[in-house]
Amino acid sequence: MNPPKILFIDAYDSFSNNIVSLLTTTLDAHVDILPIDPPGFSPSDPNFAQELTSLLRRYDAVVCGPGPGSPDVAQDVGLMKYVWDLEPAHLVPVLGICLGFQSLVVSCGGIVKKLRTGLHGMIREIDHAIEQPSLHEGNIFYGVPPFKATLYHSLHADIGQDRIPADDWAVCKWASPAHIPDLVPLAWTYENRGDCIERILMGVRHRAKPFWGLQYHPESICTEPTGHQVIKNWFQEATRWNLVNNRFREPDFTSHHATTRLPKRHAYSIEESIPMKSDSYDYCPWTDSNSALASFGMNCCYGSRTIGLPLHIEVPDIVEILQGDRKDFIVLDSASAKANRIGADVRGRYSIIALDVDEVLKLEYRTGDRHATARCSCPQGSLQEASERISLGPRQTIWELLAEFWNKRRVTTDDHSKPFLGGFMGYTTYELGLEGIDVKLHKERGHDRPDLCYAWVTKSIVVDHTQGTLRIQYLSSSVSGGNAWADSVVDKLLTSVIWSDGLRADFNKHAQLGQPTPPPTPKGPFTKAHIQVPDAEEYEFKVQQCQDFIASGDSYELCLTDQTHITRPRNPPNTGFSRLAPSEPGKPPQTSWQLYRCLRSRQPAPFGSYIRLGGATLISSSPERFLEFTADGLCSMRPMKGTVRKSRAVATLAQAEAILHVPKEEAENLMIVDLVRHDLHDVCGPGRVAVPQLNKVEEYASVFQMISVVEGRLPSSGGQEGRRLTGLDVLAASLPPGSMTGAPKKRSCDLLQEIEGHQERSLYSGVVGYMDAAGRGDWSVTIRSLFRWDDEVAAAEHKNQQQQPPLEVWHIGAGGAVTALSTLEGERDEMFTKLKGPLGVFDEEA
Repeated sequence: MNPPKILFIDAYDSFSNNIVSLLTTTLDAHVDILPIDPPGFSPSDPNFAQELTSLLRRYDAVVCGPGPGSPDVAQDVGLMKYVWDLEPAHLVPVLGICLGFQSLVVSCGGIVKKLRTGLHGMIREIDHAIEQPSLHEGNIFYGVPPFKATLYHSLHADIGQDRIPADDWAVCKWASPAHIPDLVPLAWTYENRGDCIERILMGVRHRAKPFWGLQYHPESICTEPTGHQVIKNWFQEATRWNLVNNRFREPDFTSHHATTRLPKRHAYSIEESIPMKSDSYDYCPWTDSNSALASFGMNCCYGSRTIGLPLHIEVPDIVEILQGDRKDFIVLDSASAKANRIGADVRGRYSIIALDVDEVLKLEYRTGDRHATARCSCPQGSLQEASERISLGPRQTIWELLAEFWNKRRVTTDDHSKPFLGGFMGYTTYELGLEGIDVKLHKERGHDRPDLCYAWVTKSIVVDHTQGTLRIQYLSSSVSGGNAWADSVVDKLLTSVIWSDGLRADFNKHAQLGQPTPPPTPKGPFTKAHIQVPDAEEYEFKVQQCQDFIASGDSYELCLTDQTHITRPRNPPNTGFSRLAPSEPGKPPQTSWQLYRCLRSRQPAPFGSYIRLGGATLISSSPERFLEFTADGLCSMRPMKGTVRKSRAVATLAQAEAILHVPKEEAENLMIVDLVRHDLHDVCGPGRVAVPQLNKVEEYASVFQMISVVEGRLPSSGGQEGRRLTGLDVLAASLPPGSMTGAPKKRSCDLLQEIEGHQERSLYSGVVGYMDAAGRGDWSVTIRSLFRWDDEVAAAEHKNQQQQPPLEVWHIGAGGAVTALSTLEGERDEMFTKLKGPLGVFDEEA
């Protein structure tokens, strides 16, 4: 027997794929996904009605999904409104969920109003009739035990329920309203508002047509599995209706051009509006060309040397010994590794140091371009750089170029090279993620900075903080050459003064073994920095704007951010001056390296980093892992929402749990968990995503954070076009990080562009990490960080400007998730709390 086929109409919600997965696994169905506004399928077309009915005949049933906006706005519901208006001869069983539910109610003559306060991420008991009426009478809640479900809505259906007297409610709540006789209520929930009980419609059916609706979200991770029986009951009734009415699905030999299925190949999708070149059949991938840059790092083998790590040696010490004369750096630093008080999950086991980054190939891409750029320093010590413009192929994305490059350098190895043996390391900006979800930048950017910069690292060091070892490793076409290089690095480390002598000239290491790296202790100002922080009242106004959009149904949660700008004199070039020189006694940090040392000591974190790459300098103490994946396809994401700063009043994990385990904080985390599940389902496919940890509070050096863990397993076979999927596909499908956007992601990002004044977030809210040549990857969210760009230089405001050094501009982003339960003061305080850590490195010069 052929499996049933369901058409899911997607209103661009960030939970849609979770519904598709639920339908697929619960009903053993094939589910096709069609957007509410598919290209070439316009209601203004004279053949639209015929095309719609022809499409629907290919399916056993239709599900109209959730989404942002209002059922009264035509563009928010798109095709849905036409489904409810089908002629009797063309009817098809339909289930509306959330927005789809509200659209059904409106089509029957009901109205939609704002709730007093939105219920996003709230879990409520569903009041439904278990025994009467029967399933064959259309009651899809028949026989379903009591259950709780997750709500994501700020609008609700008004069918006159508030006019029913309390004494009559128990009986009348199941009756069709006199003014809307076609709607039959099936389920309710109730919200105590203090002065009244709000009656909120949760389920309906159409009296005469095979239409049903659910306001709650059956797919949410916090909707109890008992409630999944409602979906089974609905489809059982849909199947019965089809049989009674002699409606049989027509054979479908080809899929509609606008439909997709899970798993998708999101990393390789690109807008149909980009034209195919007439000579596309002559296209030759850059990775297959004879270019010297395209052949960088080919035909390499892996080798390594492992030595013990002295207790007093820190990651910055290793970099200073080996890389003091370099320009570019990539250091992924688990600076919290020695913080014994905090849990193992947040200490970080490994640190990774890329070596000789100046000499490796870098691939850069700028959002909106149809080309990438390859750069590599010329050999024989030349200061010049070779670069090459790489035209992207027809409908090719930057992710496909990266995958092609990686695939030609893929290395099979064993666990001894975990977690990284060489490969891609670098960053992406928030704006790169916007491109992936088709959110347009609304103004000319005014710069040519890369939104993605990945270096193909062939020499590196992995520090295992648990085992106390240091592994020097290479990818080289010459085994003997690679071994000689590794031996020279070992020799340089072992013969350095600091390696054998734990007492440093600039501080007493023995007195500071309990801390990662002691901070400088300046005694007087070196130079003054001008710091421009967000205006508190303006930030509160933006929070209010967010809540207005949430109340209107345009978003469930908006992750609002703002930036602080620090302008300070740039250090003049000094021949013989090491870029990695430590701070001088009595002076505050001057160089970016000194700022990094200062930040890692003030705020050690498992995903800290120091990066000088692609014209950017990034210093991060991020506590948040974004995405980790193994070579065999296990993917893990750790969304982080809910923060409380350590203080005398909140000093223990138990005290933090009491503060964070409240509806507002748990709802923030739940919304992002369901969003991340959607992102993983996009690539992993139905039934391949789980949540092993939900709303867990973890302790960090200066804060407590609430986190969850979401895992997915990539399919062994490929997506719709057959190629095996990798971690790059998951990364592409998941950007920008949901913990930095809110949900639904696309509409929320559009709104945030407007609320934040179209100010670029840049590196902040992007990701940093690696995907190695074996296919393993680990990426962190760029938060609790500061960054600058080499091409951004401010003019000195001084009467003797010619005598003043140019001014460099540092940026620090901070913010929080705004929900219906947020307060203006609470969101303002959270933003400044998160800002305090990275901004503290400038305390002595402000």
